[in-house]
Amino acid sequence: MKRTIAALVPAVAAVAVALPLSLATPAAAHAPCGRTASDQDNSSWNRTANGANQRSGSSTSCAANGIAYNTHRLDYHCYTVGNDGNTWTYLRNDSTGVSGWVRDDLLSDGGSLIHCGF
Repeated sequence: MKRTIAALVPAVAAVAVALPLSLATPAAAHAPCGRTASDQDNSSWNRTANGANQRSGSSTSCAANGIAYNTHRLDYHCYTVGNDGNTWTYLRNDSTGVSGWVRDDLLSDGGSLIHCGF
């Protein structure tokens, strides 16, 4: 019995080391058109975008609900990975009241750091 447990220890240690790496890079979970996300990101609202479309899903094929400008206050909720391989942040534009998905490379600070988890 001791031999079997001792043999498992390296395998368990290898899994424990690999686990944080897989958590750091979530699998693609595209948000289809019409998908919303709860507010999981409690960071401050000093966010800007310069004419970025707020879309109904994490794809340029989804309808634009509004546009976020650099004078608007943006409240990030969370991010996901779109079908295009880019990350997208779901946010509420507190200046206009419109919520939607914006590709992270269009946001001044790269978007939310909290994964949506779906």
